[in-house]
Amino acid sequence: MNKEMISKISTITLLLLSFSPFAIPIDTLSSAQNLTDGETLLSPNSVLELGFFRRGSSRNRFVGVWFTFAPDTVIWVANRDCPLKNTSGILTLNKRGSIMLYDSTGRTVWSSSSNSSSDANDFSPILQLDDSGNLILKDQTSNSIIWQSFDHPTNTLLAGMKLVKNLRTGFETYLSSWKSGDDPSEGNYRFEMDTGGAPEIIIWDRSQIIDRTGIWSGQYFSGLPQMLSYNKNINYTFMWDKDKVSYEFEPESNSTLSLLVLHESGILKRFISDQSHQTWAEILLARTGNCSQYAKCGPFSICQSDDVQPCSCLRGFEPLTTMEGYLRNTSGGCKRRLPLGCSANSDGFYQIEGVELPYSHNTTIDASISLTECQSRCLLNCSCTAYAPLDIMRQGSGCVMWQTVLTDVRTIEGGQVLYVKVSKSELVNAGTNHTIPSTNHSISRAATIGIISSSIILVLLISSIVCLLWRKKMRNSKQGKNLKYFEGNESLQGTDLPVFDMDMILEATDNFSNTNKLGEGGFGIVYKGQLPCGQEIAVKRLSRESVQGLNEFMNEVLLLTKLQHRNLVRLLGCCIEDNERLLIYEFMANKSLDFYIFDATRRASLNWTMRLEIIIGIVRGLLYLHQDSRLNIIHRDLKAANVLLDEQMNPKISDFGTARLFKREQGVINTETVIGTRGYMPPEYILEGAISVKSDVYSFGVLLLEIISGKKNQGNQNLLAYAWKLWEEGNIIKLLDDVIECSPFATEVMRYVHVGLLCVQECADDRPSMSSVFTMLSSDTLLQDPKNPWDGTIIRGFPSECSYQHDSSTMVSVDQVTITRIEGR
Repeated sequence: MNKEMISKISTITLLLLSFSPFAIPIDTLSSAQNLTDGETLLSPNSVLELGFFRRGSSRNRFVGVWFTFAPDTVIWVANRDCPLKNTSGILTLNKRGSIMLYDSTGRTVWSSSSNSSSDANDFSPILQLDDSGNLILKDQTSNSIIWQSFDHPTNTLLAGMKLVKNLRTGFETYLSSWKSGDDPSEGNYRFEMDTGGAPEIIIWDRSQIIDRTGIWSGQYFSGLPQMLSYNKNINYTFMWDKDKVSYEFEPESNSTLSLLVLHESGILKRFISDQSHQTWAEILLARTGNCSQYAKCGPFSICQSDDVQPCSCLRGFEPLTTMEGYLRNTSGGCKRRLPLGCSANSDGFYQIEGVELPYSHNTTIDASISLTECQSRCLLNCSCTAYAPLDIMRQGSGCVMWQTVLTDVRTIEGGQVLYVKVSKSELVNAGTNHTIPSTNHSISRAATIGIISSSIILVLLISSIVCLLWRKKMRNSKQGKNLKYFEGNESLQGTDLPVFDMDMILEATDNFSNTNKLGEGGFGIVYKGQLPCGQEIAVKRLSRESVQGLNEFMNEVLLLTKLQHRNLVRLLGCCIEDNERLLIYEFMANKSLDFYIFDATRRASLNWTMRLEIIIGIVRGLLYLHQDSRLNIIHRDLKAANVLLDEQMNPKISDFGTARLFKREQGVINTETVIGTRGYMPPEYILEGAISVKSDVYSFGVLLLEIISGKKNQGNQNLLAYAWKLWEEGNIIKLLDDVIECSPFATEVMRYVHVGLLCVQECADDRPSMSSVFTMLSSDTLLQDPKNPWDGTIIRGFPSECSYQHDSSTMVSVDQVTITRIEGR
């Protein structure tokens, strides 16, 4: 083979390599070289490389840095907001000391904008990828760094990279999320330093805070105590002085790789690789539980993540309004009960342990003073609201003082101590969050009150003993008659069944006298009675023709025996003898809700505040059934007649004969028997027998509109269609009952009607959960627009997006639908 042939083969080989996607990588790039699509720049240890890439099905191409053993782990992107449209991109260096990225037309797609001040004749730029992941542009002549990627991070913080803010020049670095997993362009979330007080790092969603690290405690961020669980592998450095604030980390072992990534969902994640670099351990650095939302509980309140209702006011503070206090809603914040006197004689402090310290913006810091001096300064500063040690690792040295409201206080495991300033009157009884009663009573008055109280307690104790002895005797006498109905029912095993004797019920109700009759329905008659111990009761006597059979009777006994909630009626016992089936309840002095809201005269006694309290009570009861009880229950027959009212007009949901148990992972239960009340049943239940928690939501929506309007959604009156008409006209305030003056409550009324319309939407999936309903009714959250509700009379056929669909070509009346049973009661 002659020399000419060898030369031609070599030329062809080089050309093939230049176009191959597997081209030989290089370790440096000089101004005389180009990096094209398919070529890569390797770090010295070959763990990292720079090159062109794309994600998913997108054709857009980007220049970035990734791990050679994990190409999907892209840690930095150059042209994230200016993608290349094909594989003709060229990365090169110009003579002025900038990295340039050109497309196929020669247009500049991205540049480092890092012009050198050196003389061009003496300037020799070179681009290198460091083993740390830092892409460095430097001058070979002076060995000085001109530009580096560590000063321009994207969504990843690497070991040795600093998140920094220069307080003198304003220069700062921050992380910004990708738009999506396939799109590295800048997303909605930023992770950046807040230096407006004690420095901490904030996650922003555009202009809204969604999470924060808390202030640096000396070893970890106060809001991220989980950092301690892996600090044996990583060293953290957080520094600040009058010129600069910075945060960085370094693994203790050179063989360990660690990344901090701001995910496209706005969640911060820590990734740590093993020594073989084959797997990544992922650690979420995010809030969890009921307090996952930033500042969920508002100023001067605290969020406790292990509580069903997590928000409460700090001691010495109270809800902004009486209504918010009733709703136990502090999302709008709290206010002081007693003003501060701005002196050591009038004010004091109490401590809260195990909390993430409040948002530190506008705080005052002094690292040189003791905690005692910190307290003294806060006490004499009229605007100081709280203080805390700055560095808990040095016996609580230093001082941080809050000058304004306390925002985003939450309990966390491994949390810190916060000292809150209140009037000394609030510290008389340190164990309560309520106003301390006055103690200026004479001894004689106190003694009198003690004697009276002791007498009352003694009488109640004797009455209770008499009642217990009577019940025990009753059970022992005829319990066998009742229990034979319960034998073999596994669901009732272990249940402490309250069994009453028929003779005693006859005596209590005066032999079911008409004078004791409270009401009547399809199930039978309810009587008032009085037990020998003086307790008033309500006895539901199921008629022999009642649609509620023995199974439904037993179902109600089972459920009400196991359920305990202030907004559920309490079952005292049952009785089954011969053909009699009796349920004995606590007596409700004010009968049922329908007794008031559908009566032209009596509904005037329910003002707006009372109706609001009734609505919220019903919501709490349903929320307990769906989510918070030991059993998860769908009521299936929520209506005005099944909401009873006690002496204080507190609502209690009753009639659990048709209720169904469900598992939380179950979405929908199918039943062949449709049982309920016209006007309250959703379309998917009537047509398909499909029930879910959203069935109760629909019934609640109807009931909510009935309570507001005083109108019944039955017969010739179509309340839902009327409410929708007013919505479209922008006049929903007109739905309010005429007996109520609307002007003081217009905003609340419109919001409650809005929520009611959301609850009665035709598609079950469009309806909110009861927990969402509670939030919407008790806060100012933004509500979506409702869709046209099912009017309750004509089945139009479900929209295509509904989970359950009927033949959309038909339009039939509800009366034409074949239903096993609809009970109108």
